[in-house]
Amino acid sequence: MTRTESLPAPAPGAGHRPGPARRALRLLAILACVPYVSLKTVWVAGGEIGIPAGSVLLEHRRMMVIANSVTVVADVLVVVLALLLTQAWGRRFPTRLLVLPMWAATGLLAPIVTGYPAQLAVALVTGDEKAAAPGEPFLDDWVFGVVYGGFILQGLALGTLFALYARDRWGRPWRGRLGELSARTSGPGTRGLAVAGAVAALVPGALHLLWAAGSTTGLSARRIAERDADFHVLEAERFGFVVAAVAFVLFLVLRRPARLRVRTTLALAWTASAAVGCWGAYMSLVSLLPDPDPSKRVPGLVQLSYAGDMITGFLLAAGVAAFLRESAAPRRRSAGA
Repeated sequence: MTRTESLPAPAPGAGHRPGPARRALRLLAILACVPYVSLKTVWVAGGEIGIPAGSVLLEHRRMMVIANSVTVVADVLVVVLALLLTQAWGRRFPTRLLVLPMWAATGLLAPIVTGYPAQLAVALVTGDEKAAAPGEPFLDDWVFGVVYGGFILQGLALGTLFALYARDRWGRPWRGRLGELSARTSGPGTRGLAVAGAVAALVPGALHLLWAAGSTTGLSARRIAERDADFHVLEAERFGFVVAAVAFVLFLVLRRPARLRVRTTLALAWTASAAVGCWGAYMSLVSLLPDPDPSKRVPGLVQLSYAGDMITGFLLAAGVAAFLRESAAPRRRSAGA
């Protein structure tokens, strides 16, 4: 007869309703989508609430409708993820179909969660009233507070739910410290991806650092004239994410420093690589959109920084994925046996 104590304990939320904390986080994530989706729906329908006269958004209405429709779908994905992470059926959802959208959501939300409060703090200290707003008419100031505030709540709620979900479903191999990991968790291929990502990071990292420090190298005359505290905060943040992504992915695959906790290192490697890769991809896409105004075209060196971010983030994320696959291999072999 099989001894019941040898069976793994059911994970929280696996066979019954999630606890009150998870239900509250799920509700928060869903409600945080409402302002953004509402504004975007109004704009798709032709409304102009929050868009000042003379805004560049009014010059390209067809493009605005397409872009807003896509972003509404993306925000609806947050609702789907919040439900998936808190339902019993979510524990049976295929890992590969969950990890990619969750990585993308992490990468797009993390820079807002950290960057917007930093912009507000700098504005409070310097007295700059233009925090997080562009130098020409684009959107009313209140829109940034409403939308970014919602994004921050989404990021915090969804990130916490995913951390709990990951701990329950896959957390056992990630206990302990880096020095306790088997050498098989980071083979030559995994280390090669991490090193390649670190090398790719040199160019975008150097450019972000230069621009954060005040250099105008590679910037257009228009961008130079419009630089403000927000510009320097964002460039410093991008540089910080590049450094963090490289550092923590290397820590993970090299299993050093030995005393670092595996879960903490993995979480930071995941978040930073996602922020670098996803924002690099997003900004690369935006920079390639045609614009009839030559003064608004993105210079080649700036495009290179975006492409470098994207390549760096994707390579480092591939290193993290390889580490996770190799970490799970012993468990799969044990289950097969």
